[in-house]
Amino acid sequence: MTGRPGVDIPDHRGRTGLHLAGRDLKRNPDVRIRDVELTSQGWHVLRRTTFDYRRRDGRWETLQRETYDRGNGAVVLPYDTERGCVLLIRQFRYPAYVNGHPDGMLIEAAAGLLDADDPHTAIRREGAEELGILLGPLTHVLDAYMSPGSVTERLHFFAAPYTPADRVDAGGGVEEEGEDIEVLELDFDEALAMTLDGRITDGKTLLLLHWAALHGPFAPQQNASRASVRVG
Repeated sequence: MTGRPGVDIPDHRGRTGLHLAGRDLKRNPDVRIRDVELTSQGWHVLRRTTFDYRRRDGRWETLQRETYDRGNGAVVLPYDTERGCVLLIRQFRYPAYVNGHPDGMLIEAAAGLLDADDPHTAIRREGAEELGILLGPLTHVLDAYMSPGSVTERLHFFAAPYTPADRVDAGGGVEEEGEDIEVLELDFDEALAMTLDGRITDGKTLLLLHWAALHGPFAPQQNASRASVRVG
């Protein structure tokens, strides 16, 4: 009998047991996992899970949900308050292109999958690869599920200061992984305006820029504090 890649024999990434994810979940007494099927495994994994769910009125029903598992990720907003700017990237995103974006070239905050690293290590790696900078001290902003109806990914959000002296190379991503990334240094006020007029439509980037304006390094109280330091 021929084995099934990703199930009982290694797939192209050396993985087995991909059909086992979620089978032992018992944290919610109103959810009982019946079966997990591996429907596709490329670089990431698509599963169909059958489970019983107890509704609020006490009735049980059997449901199926497909989940796309691409691992967890991290994203960072590098900022320079002295010059009033932030570092973002622009790259082609086919899913956005096929779903109505004019050219698929999205302006985003630098991000990447954790792979085997912790979030802090992963985002420093992405800062070097995509932006070509060594990030300063990381501020953890929040963690969020960006598309919880179908994608399992939990994204770790960070912000970090940088200066021109922190640049180590031109960035641009890893060519062997198909990355072709343009680094953008933008005035913060302009970047914020781009979130309102449709030039920036990436969810994680919208969240970080508005956080920076309301609670982060460009918040009014932070600007007032810096001004008082300069006056003093």
